[in-house]
Amino acid sequence: MSTSGSEALRSTLHVPVQQRSPIGLVLEGIAEVLNRRRLIRYMVSANMKRTHVDTALGQIWWVLDPLLQMAIYVVLIEIIFNRGTPDYPLFIFAAILPWKWLSIALGTSAGSITGREGLIRQVQFPKIVLPAAGVVSATVSFAISLIALGLMYLLYADRLSFWLLAIPIVAVVQFTFALGMAFLLAALNTFYEDVKYMVSVAMYLLLFLSPVTYLGESVAYSGLNQRSQGLIYNLYHLNPLATLSTAYRHALHEQLRRPLGPV
Repeated sequence: MSTSGSEALRSTLHVPVQQRSPIGLVLEGIAEVLNRRRLIRYMVSANMKRTHVDTALGQIWWVLDPLLQMAIYVVLIEIIFNRGTPDYPLFIFAAILPWKWLSIALGTSAGSITGREGLIRQVQFPKIVLPAAGVVSATVSFAISLIALGLMYLLYADRLSFWLLAIPIVAVVQFTFALGMAFLLAALNTFYEDVKYMVSVAMYLLLFLSPVTYLGESVAYSGLNQRSQGLIYNLYHLNPLATLSTAYRHALHEQLRRPLGPV
């Protein structure tokens, strides 16, 4: 953003909160985040260095962790339950990565303000920076985890296509959603500290309510008329992770690109 643009944006913020429009409040938040981007970079860097620092493998865990989680689901679904989904390792990996990203982003951000009480008392800065740093940190770990996805394609080279270029577009949508949810949860957690614990439980619930281990199109509609099927399908896809998981999977796995809708 140019200097004149920043000044124009800041000039709209010298208005009492009660008199500001929702757009004005959003602009204020954007300005505060942009003005403190160096602080956000520092917090993200510190968090990345602190994570896995005491482990033998160190930062390799960013790549190893999603691969191990994928292996667990492959053994559970493919071997024990014998589902027989084509290319299941790639199928499950395409949805595990965005779920882990959202889970880490919201889990970290929910308690980001209450967890930095000492810093807040010592240094004066916009509190919105803290959940923003949590989301950016989770995004960096997601980007590193894409190395594991590249390793997966060594086994599924025939699945490579230009649709992979859609991943950054879907990622931008998920980042925007995660950022908005992080601000909301961090604010709520300052009043009710139960929120950060509820987020952890909710993310595991979403793991099973989203098409991570299964196809969204495979949700059962037996015994329902067409109108009820459509209603349940629409309610199911109010879950943003369901839509995001399906979008990633369609970009990563050519055979899964099929018309969406109740079957």
